[in-house]
Amino acid sequence: MLQIGVTGGIGSGKSMVCRIFSALGVPVYYADERAKWLLNHDHQLQRSVIELLGNEAYTANSTYNRAWVASQVFQNPSLLQQLNAIVHPRVREDTEAWMKQNAAAPYVVKEAAIMAKAGQNNALDKVIVVDAPVALRVTRVLQRDPQRSEKEIRDIIARQISDKERRQIADYVIYNDESKLLIPQVWKLHLLFKK
Repeated sequence: MLQIGVTGGIGSGKSMVCRIFSALGVPVYYADERAKWLLNHDHQLQRSVIELLGNEAYTANSTYNRAWVASQVFQNPSLLQQLNAIVHPRVREDTEAWMKQNAAAPYVVKEAAIMAKAGQNNALDKVIVVDAPVALRVTRVLQRDPQRSEKEIRDIIARQISDKERRQIADYVIYNDESKLLIPQVWKLHLLFKK
């Protein structure tokens, strides 16, 4: 079974690309969404996060306090690294269990904001990068998340790897710049992967 990674910067449209794969019957693992789910439902993971960051990491009703955690770790690279060292192994275990459940599929897609080149400390066979100009990405996120400011979105983009670095890990690039249709680009890759 082929394992295909899909990544891209905030607002690039990687989730839309994955929804197209899903509509084609391809199992899709949304790593960032599963990480959020695990942070809210996996009690051992919650205890580990609280040990690292304190009780403020969760609200009174035991919901992961994402905004507070972000305010703590994004100014402190060492703390961010420690948090990732807690969360990433648990997401990796969850991914492996999901892969086993979908072993009969010709190929599966894993979506994640952070991804290494295929075969570089991961089980991915190929990586698709979804690419879009920064100005368009900012506009999309402002429409999707009106509570965010343009400055906040641009700060997130600045913390992510650059588009150039992202393209260097790509086996394939899907252009979501509104000049090319998405579905034909995904369809072409779908035909290639399901062989």
